[in-house]
Amino acid sequence: MSAEPIANPLGPVRGPTPPRRFGRLVPVLAFLVAVLCVSTVALTATVRSTVASPGFYQAVLDEESAYDRLYGEVLVDPEISPVTRDLLAHLPVPEALVTSNIKVVLPPATVRELTDQQIEAVTGYLRGDRDELRLTVDLTPVLENLADLARVYFGDLVANVQGKDQPDFERFTADLASGLDDLKEGRAPELPRLPLTEDQADRAADALLTAVPEQQRTALRPEIEVALGEGDVSTALAATAAALSDGSRSAAADLRTVLQDGTWDLTGTLTAAGADLGALEEARDSIRLLTLLQVLALTLAFAALVTLWFTGPVTPARRLMRLGQALACAGVLTGAAVVLARLITGGRLFATPSSWAPSVTSLVDDLQRNAVNQAVTAGLGAALAALVGGVLLTGAGWALLVRPDRMPTPTPTAVRTTAAGVACAALAGVLVVPPVFGPSAPRQCLGSSRLCDLRYDEAAYLTSHNAMSTTADRFIGPLQDPDITTQLNTGVRALQLDTYRWESPQDIAARLDSPEFTPEQRRLITGAIDRANPPREGLWLCHGVCRAGAIELVPALEGIGDWLRAHPTEIVTLIVQDDISPEDTEKAFRAAGLDDLLHTPDADPDAPWPTLGEMIDRGRRLVVFAEKADGPAPWYRNFYRYGMETPFAFRSPSEMACAPYRGGTGKQLFLLNHFITNAGGSRLDAGRVNARDWVLERTRACEAERGSPVTFIAVDYTTIGDALGAVNELNSRRTQDD
Repeated sequence: MSAEPIANPLGPVRGPTPPRRFGRLVPVLAFLVAVLCVSTVALTATVRSTVASPGFYQAVLDEESAYDRLYGEVLVDPEISPVTRDLLAHLPVPEALVTSNIKVVLPPATVRELTDQQIEAVTGYLRGDRDELRLTVDLTPVLENLADLARVYFGDLVANVQGKDQPDFERFTADLASGLDDLKEGRAPELPRLPLTEDQADRAADALLTAVPEQQRTALRPEIEVALGEGDVSTALAATAAALSDGSRSAAADLRTVLQDGTWDLTGTLTAAGADLGALEEARDSIRLLTLLQVLALTLAFAALVTLWFTGPVTPARRLMRLGQALACAGVLTGAAVVLARLITGGRLFATPSSWAPSVTSLVDDLQRNAVNQAVTAGLGAALAALVGGVLLTGAGWALLVRPDRMPTPTPTAVRTTAAGVACAALAGVLVVPPVFGPSAPRQCLGSSRLCDLRYDEAAYLTSHNAMSTTADRFIGPLQDPDITTQLNTGVRALQLDTYRWESPQDIAARLDSPEFTPEQRRLITGAIDRANPPREGLWLCHGVCRAGAIELVPALEGIGDWLRAHPTEIVTLIVQDDISPEDTEKAFRAAGLDDLLHTPDADPDAPWPTLGEMIDRGRRLVVFAEKADGPAPWYRNFYRYGMETPFAFRSPSEMACAPYRGGTGKQLFLLNHFITNAGGSRLDAGRVNARDWVLERTRACEAERGSPVTFIAVDYTTIGDALGAVNELNSRRTQDD
């Protein structure tokens, strides 16, 4: 007799219920943790790749053309003038002169360098690379440039009281000829002076003394009047500068005290002005927490994905789909958070005060909007990486579920390897994509990221006519004010240079070759000239006659090479009016150490030129043409084989024409001679023809007439007017046309 089973009054035995419920909860928790942690990794990576990255800020500044707008919009804004007026009070240079020549006093390259230094200091502090926030600016070059401008200004002041557009250098030159007459008569020649009448000297003294504190003018006037009456402008200017350095109330002295001999402690200035630098300290602490949070979130994300795999469905295909769904959800969540942040900020991180000048407000608002948009782009890039990884895993799992019978069944090991690989790639993408999608300092070519794809012959270059003939180097009748290096700093990218050997005394004595002088007299005169002003050996950059001004060729070339090496994304062109042999020219370039910088044009003038980016990548960034020679060095080519030009002997702006001249027509390079030659250069004419609109109008007319884009725009006094602004606009349009 078999026994009946005894029924359990509590019902059938089902095993321990709590562990089963917990087993179902683990995958859900792992899924949620994976979504949240992957999204956190993406967002923290985005913040760190923007807020703490110097490249982010540099890219935003470049994308908004901030440096160009600083000169073209902010510094010329009338509402900014009180700031410059306070800064320049009592300095021996008028405010308007500094404003119109701001690129001489504060070159764009200097502004960029100083800004990059502050960006590196702030971001280094935020990342924890620096223990102390220390912002210092070396303004020594700016002060030196201001002093150079003061000397140029005084030359203009003298010209003004003489009723001329520049100092009476013709009279100065005539005095040199008188010196020869003294020699002929056996008298010791007198050194020429810049002539001023008594009335002119008084007026010049009045103008100069306006820079001096009123209580010092009476005592200083006699010394300045005597110096000016003798034509000794250097002594007059030095006396004025010395007066300005006296007294604690002098703005110049106060400025130098603040700058600590040229170094500006920007941190102290900001603190004294009431700026809350504590916000940067709080941001630094937040960045540290974000770093820790990112590491923790990344660790938990890996753990959650592994847990999700081992606690997921039985079939590998569904496990792949579960992993993919978690990553895809993380991508969607990240994207939603980024878009929400964009909507909340409205593209602005802070409201600009109403007291700010409109030009400053506009620039700052544009920078804010660009920064937010760039950060949003980086965040959406990270979200996309997670989403793509999730879609790939989900798709792979779905393909395994619906595969045809003829498809081979993957092994469990292969499935696990695929899942791990895609998941790791997605997480790596979340970390890597923000710095890649986010802005970094863009590649620069001639100061712009947009120009790198232009060919050399497609770009426009501001060209300095007779670049060596400068006020700074004390040429008689200069055609430029700053020296060659400063011209490069202010945006000049092509230099027209004249190479010479120093003229001999016989060359000058030839002027006296007339029947009234016997051979013996000429011999005596020549000997006197040789003793008074003997010829100098070597190679020189001169403008016609080296005794009217000269600088040594090799040191000048060395300076150009030093500048190019300090600016590795710039290209410079030299167009040489060669009065020395090509062999001597080649030796000079070799002596200056320029072999590694020289670009060799294609022997075929019609062959395509390389792009600016290609020339920069190769390091061959110095192009040299000659007006006469053509070789033998392969890099030293005749300009008129490759280029053409307009006429250049214009006596007034109305005479400027576009007709073919040297070089004929149909060449790839086009030199636009854009200066007035009427008994020398004229600052007054330069102020007119160097105006931005004038340059653009003539350039367009010549391009239409000649059927070729202008390459080189050669001007006198490159720092007067805005020829550089016209060149920048031309290049901007040409990149858009591409």
